[in-house]
Amino acid sequence: MEFETWQSGRGRVGLAFAASGAAPVPVSREKMIEALVKMADASHLPNAMRVLTDYVGASRFLLTRYDLVLEQGLDFVVTSDWPFDLVRRLSAELASVYARTTEYEKCMLLLQPKFLLLPEEIILPAGVGRQYCSLTFNVGRARFAVMLLFAEGAILSHERLREIGLLAGYYSSFSRGSEVKSDRDFELTERELECLFWIAEGKTSDEIAVILGISRNTINNYITSVMRKTATKTRSEAIAYAVRNNLV
Repeated sequence: MEFETWQSGRGRVGLAFAASGAAPVPVSREKMIEALVKMADASHLPNAMRVLTDYVGASRFLLTRYDLVLEQGLDFVVTSDWPFDLVRRLSAELASVYARTTEYEKCMLLLQPKFLLLPEEIILPAGVGRQYCSLTFNVGRARFAVMLLFAEGAILSHERLREIGLLAGYYSSFSRGSEVKSDRDFELTERELECLFWIAEGKTSDEIAVILGISRNTINNYITSVMRKTATKTRSEAIAYAVRNNLV
């Protein structure tokens, strides 16, 4: 296929630039669209991410199911060309950042490029800088993030970064990686959903206990379980999550 020849060439050229310490030359929008049109299905997601990475002028990509980083293992990784040891080392850092971010901040950061530094002790591939770019987006009720490594001193276009966030969301919607786990609302039990509904209505634990005919302690246990499953830290954040995901 014509694209595969071009893409393989781009991959080699990108690595050659990285090895010499220079940033890859961004692909034109026309070339990017031409390549993506030929791969609009799940099996081409890694190739699509390679094209998007080239389009923005970055060197390597990591696509994650960002709302699953708190889970054990590396199931949150959808596709990546980062070195495995780097991904494994970064997983704890991602979980820490995600846990410290409020639900409001998570919503406000959607499609907003964020530049962060990798820990000093991490060994990086040749030719890439310690700074990386993270861009979050939603696919249905799942939250994803694409993280890009790029050459030190390279300047990534914010406009192009937002474009690849939208396009990565489109291709991720076809991917089985988005089905690694069912959306978190399906993990909530009927009782937990009831409690979530009533706290969204402004009811206290005592009031919900009277409404549902169970003890206050049991209500608090349900609410604690809801916050754990939705990765929220307060009732207000749980309500915001419920509203954003159409659970109430």
